[in-house]
Amino acid sequence: MFLRLAHQHRQFVQDLVMNLQALAIVLERRGYLASCYTCGDQMNSASFMVSLGDNHLIRFLVSDYGITWTEMRDDRELMKLEGAEAINQLQELANIVKQPLPAVAENKALAKKF
Repeated sequence: MFLRLAHQHRQFVQDLVMNLQALAIVLERRGYLASCYTCGDQMNSASFMVSLGDNHLIRFLVSDYGITWTEMRDDRELMKLEGAEAINQLQELANIVKQPLPAVAENKALAKKF
């Protein structure tokens, strides 16, 4: 039983790492500074970071040892979550990707205002 659970946990971590890599790519295409680094080719850990602007940074760490979400602004830690709560917060970040991109004309109009 425990070997099966260990295998399932490794699979879960690998799936999460792959999804973090994809999320980083999509966020970069949306204009956010995002990265996802892994160690080795076994995909058993990752460090995901995204800047939401105005010194607002999200760091998500995943490994066999645990899952952590850390939100910082101006180099101060605002929130730190672990486990399922961290994954729920990651879903909130992923919802940004689901929002439609603004039209190019709207972007130009906004740029002229500022």
